[in-house]
Amino acid sequence: MTASAADAVAGARDRLAAGGIPHPAREARLLLAHVLRVDEARILARPERPLDRAEEESFAALVARRAAGEPSAYLLGRREFYGRTFAVDGRVLVPRPETEHLVEAALALDLPNAPRILDVGTGSGCVAVTLALELPGARVVATDRSAAALAVARLNAATLAPTVLLVAADLAGGLDPAAFDLVVSNPPYIAASEVPALPIDVRDHEPRAALVPGPTGLEAYERLLLQLRDLRPGTPLAVEVGAGQAGAVAALFEAGGFRHQCTIQDYAGIPRVVIGRRAPWIDSTS
Repeated sequence: MTASAADAVAGARDRLAAGGIPHPAREARLLLAHVLRVDEARILARPERPLDRAEEESFAALVARRAAGEPSAYLLGRREFYGRTFAVDGRVLVPRPETEHLVEAALALDLPNAPRILDVGTGSGCVAVTLALELPGARVVATDRSAAALAVARLNAATLAPTVLLVAADLAGGLDPAAFDLVVSNPPYIAASEVPALPIDVRDHEPRAALVPGPTGLEAYERLLLQLRDLRPGTPLAVEVGAGQAGAVAALFEAGGFRHQCTIQDYAGIPRVVIGRRAPWIDSTS
């Protein structure tokens, strides 16, 4: 007997809930909508819609993967970021709302016309592409040391912002920092000791190299600051940081020749973005 959409969602909801997946009913509807190539509203509007055998099997396979912890963004092949849809898969981190604060911080800076921007560790390319689209005329270079991640970023850039230049590099290594008016980065910042406590979808499915830079979680910041020693004085550097890291990263900025300008909190009140400028720099507003 063929199951209806409502029956399929109900069964999937129970399986996802048993697997500890948050919002299991919504997740089930999104997965079924993906299989049926409709939007979630159509699932809600037509609960009696029957599934054929191939649809049932495809849906069951996706539900099993999600119940095992695989991120829904990988199963759907996409994630929304700053109002746009980006292709994502297991080669890159899933773009997160917290990283939108990094974009907002960059957009709030006083930049020259047609700024030259470097996005370090671009992953899916969501930050680089967004800045290129939000700052018409901006010339954006994005780096990643992972060839697999760059392949995903190239797909997103080709679809959304073909002017973004993608470069294989270890952070900013091999580039001329003096060529840029702004550097942004969402680098790996999870301490190795924190990995066991990560949610299963992050711990077991997202690329470890994009999450963990070393024992302390600060190693990528330390290396990046060394690579940016030739940044022109006054040039801003904006980085995303993990919960509880803002003070340590601000101190690294000061020790590395950057004057800490400000720290920006996310909507939960957690310090999320640290901004500094290459010394010497004087804040004329103070």
